[in-house]
Amino acid sequence: MSTFLLEIGTEELPADFARLALPQLEQKVRADLDEARLSYGGIQCTSTPRRLVVLVESLADAAPDLEDERKGPPAAQAFKDGVPTPAAIGFAKRCGIDPSALEVRETAKGPFVFAQVLEKGRTSKELLSEVIPQWIGALQGRRFMRWGDGETRFSRPVRWLVALLGSELIPVTLPGSDPQVHSSHLSRGHRLHAGAVAIPEASRYAASLAEVGVQVDRSERAAWIRRSVDAAAAALNATPDLPDELFQELTDLVESPLLIEGSVAEHYLSLPAEVLSTVMRAHQRYVPLYRKDASEDPLALDARSSLLARFLCIGNGLPDASETVRRGNERVLKARLADAEFFVQADRAVPSIDRRAQLARVTFAEGLGSLLDRVERLEWLTDVLTDVLAEQLHLTAETAGHARRAAHLCKHDLVSQMVGEFPELQGVMGGKYLLAEGEPKAVALAVLEHYQPKGAGDALPASQAGAVLALAERFELLLSIYAKGERPSGSSDPYALRRAGNGILQILWDQGWALDLGALLSRATRHWAQLLPHFKVDAEALALELAELLRQRIQSLLEESGLDGDLVQAVAGEGVTLSRLIADPADAKQRAELLQNLRRSGSLAAVQAVVTRAARLASKGDLAADVLSPSGVVDAALFEKSSEAGMLAVLKSLEPIATGSEATRYSALADGLIAGAAALADFFDGEQSVMVMAEDAAVRRNRLNLLGVLNNQASVLADFSRISG
Repeated sequence: MSTFLLEIGTEELPADFARLALPQLEQKVRADLDEARLSYGGIQCTSTPRRLVVLVESLADAAPDLEDERKGPPAAQAFKDGVPTPAAIGFAKRCGIDPSALEVRETAKGPFVFAQVLEKGRTSKELLSEVIPQWIGALQGRRFMRWGDGETRFSRPVRWLVALLGSELIPVTLPGSDPQVHSSHLSRGHRLHAGAVAIPEASRYAASLAEVGVQVDRSERAAWIRRSVDAAAAALNATPDLPDELFQELTDLVESPLLIEGSVAEHYLSLPAEVLSTVMRAHQRYVPLYRKDASEDPLALDARSSLLARFLCIGNGLPDASETVRRGNERVLKARLADAEFFVQADRAVPSIDRRAQLARVTFAEGLGSLLDRVERLEWLTDVLTDVLAEQLHLTAETAGHARRAAHLCKHDLVSQMVGEFPELQGVMGGKYLLAEGEPKAVALAVLEHYQPKGAGDALPASQAGAVLALAERFELLLSIYAKGERPSGSSDPYALRRAGNGILQILWDQGWALDLGALLSRATRHWAQLLPHFKVDAEALALELAELLRQRIQSLLEESGLDGDLVQAVAGEGVTLSRLIADPADAKQRAELLQNLRRSGSLAAVQAVVTRAARLASKGDLAADVLSPSGVVDAALFEKSSEAGMLAVLKSLEPIATGSEATRYSALADGLIAGAAALADFFDGEQSVMVMAEDAAVRRNRLNLLGVLNNQASVLADFSRISG
């Protein structure tokens, strides 16, 4: 057994490819070794900006032989007068043996031809020479390229290959490469170290590269960066602003990480913290440092109370050059911040209301007018939402006024110079500019929050005015793009319509608002049909499509929250009417969580047993699904056994729960169904049991209605037919 090493040496790889190629590579290596029956210890895949690496510990020198018995055609077809037929000859050829080696054996279906096949195990060296080019060619990523006159496509040009089994070279030629790439013992070190690096054997690979400044193990490199950043920040009594996306990118941008600390002029702290942080992180890949005692104020107009005038960066140079690199980084950052300072000053010189008027010159989308047209649609939706919420949920007049004012001004910063340079600051700069101009803080905060949530795990609007405007923002997008005729399909969703649907539900759930989305969509689609006559909008069909999108989003969010798929289908699947589901999406969430808790406690099976038994026979009746009371559909005068009266008593006890609106009604309904199990058992199996499908039509109908009402009452909680055992 030996250690196998493959190093694919390249020009500087994009950071995301250096990371995302590793699981692909490991999967392909593992699959081919397993298929070839080559035993091995562990597989490690790692990368640096200039190489992808596979290390396989304890790889067998060769695979064992495989003896296999194969069944062929019936003997009568294989031999004619003892002579092999074409069927036998073809079977033997496929098995790689002479027809004379075939055996005839009796089976349960008569005599058949069998062949004993010996498949010789391949050597590791032979297999690896064949599959290494296939591994490289099969890797997928963005922005692949060709180079020279060759036909090879890869993320960046491949310049060298190291392929060793122990100390033995595995001969590999990369087809279509220009210049031709052949495997060798020679790797390359850090880009600032000239010359090739000889790898004497695979097990010495990491040590050999460490001698020339390359920390090849990605996990060790990441751990070093994390420790160094945390230690440097702690020494300054600060918290590093190092989101995972930036951390992963820094790990894949360096081969020999070097921590460098820099500073900015104090006067730049007069800029908003988000501006400084965005310039540092998004443009320069630096790590901003927040004061540990900093108060969180998203509308703060400067960074003096939140940021230090210092930053950290991860270099890829030589330690001796650290001071030069630091000065260079500070000089570049100074230029960036000077630009940002100019943008902020230029923006502050123009009133936000004037920028709002400039939105008329910017097209939103073909057929949907300008950004100003969009703002006016947003204002209409905000008016509707505040009216409904004020009536149903007692939204205060002051909050409604703030939401309406914020809607009027919410997009003004899209034509600001700052957001033109840093689009990720939309809303943030808009809110700050409004506060600086004297708008109420609630209005400025709503403008900032109306983009939230921006994605999975993002913060939700904290203020009610912000939540109202965020809902209007997402409804406007869905209504307008759907009216235009575009839909999300498969992985294509250029307008992020699914995310908009998710945002609506997340905001409603977070605020605890029971909003009738069906009524809102009905009203809004009629208005959109009038606003956009050139699209010939069918308001009713559009409302139905959007409602179905929201059903899908409810299901998706509930499953992503950890709820079992069958329980999600029971409260939000096709068996639940769409009108009920979107009349109050929080209701579905409440019921799904209750069912999950019942399952965890072991009580769900008891509820399901009651309902399933009743539903099986109730389906033979014709009772309408919305009948929740036995009054008028069950006649006690037709009872023949006391078990029927017991069932009726259960239905009457469940009726006020099933038709009620109390917050605890669903748990009470589940308890009532469990309590009704004894009455149902008596009805079916006790001494006073009855034959439901009685010959007398009136009696039969009466009994089916008993079960039908029980099934309907249970359906208020869930569609139990969707719940697995």
